[in-house]
Amino acid sequence: MELIAAGRDADVYALDGERVLRRYRRGGSAEHEARVMAHLAACGFPVPRVHEVAGADMVLERLSGPTMLDVLAARPWRARALGRELGALHDRLHRIPAPGWLREGAAGAGDERVLHLDFHPGNVVLTPRGPVVIDWRDAAAGDPAADLAMTLVTVGTSDIPWRGVRLGRRALLRGLRAGSCADPGPAMREAVAVRLGNPNVTPAEAARLRALAGSLGAA
Repeated sequence: MELIAAGRDADVYALDGERVLRRYRRGGSAEHEARVMAHLAACGFPVPRVHEVAGADMVLERLSGPTMLDVLAARPWRARALGRELGALHDRLHRIPAPGWLREGAAGAGDERVLHLDFHPGNVVLTPRGPVVIDWRDAAAGDPAADLAMTLVTVGTSDIPWRGVRLGRRALLRGLRAGSCADPGPAMREAVAVRLGNPNVTPAEAARLRALAGSLGAA
């Protein structure tokens, strides 16, 4: 099989022109992620079609198009517009009530919504049919503010090897805040703490997170 993408938790292999195999690198079951995606598809939210699940392996629809991150790297002048589109996708997701079987990932106010919790530009594929959101392993139920806060924290502190993305990051974050109606403020400290507990965070990212935590504490 041809390896066509590698994330921090999973590898993606091409099976043919229509399907890919996504395999969790550290094992575990993909059943939860597949169930979340089936629920979202039934609610009209854009996710890849799931063909088959077996243990840590999930066979998915092969999507055509660049990620939002790819477009940002190539065309940083589009950063604010891309951020607004990402914010609108957050709001579209957060209109979907969380099913009773979805684990709680962030404290809500009794009206819990589906949260992605890793909703960054690299997880949005811009296909001919519109944006499609991938990588639902962390999906949970909770307050939409927590999802937006996690995106802001992740995008704002992550290592970025591409100059275009570094140039456009601030504009992207401003567009994201403008494009979503959620208020991330109350959830920012918790998002920083959760992100610091992620074993995939690099030392440089951890340093930025601690700096951000300090600035939030002084606010």
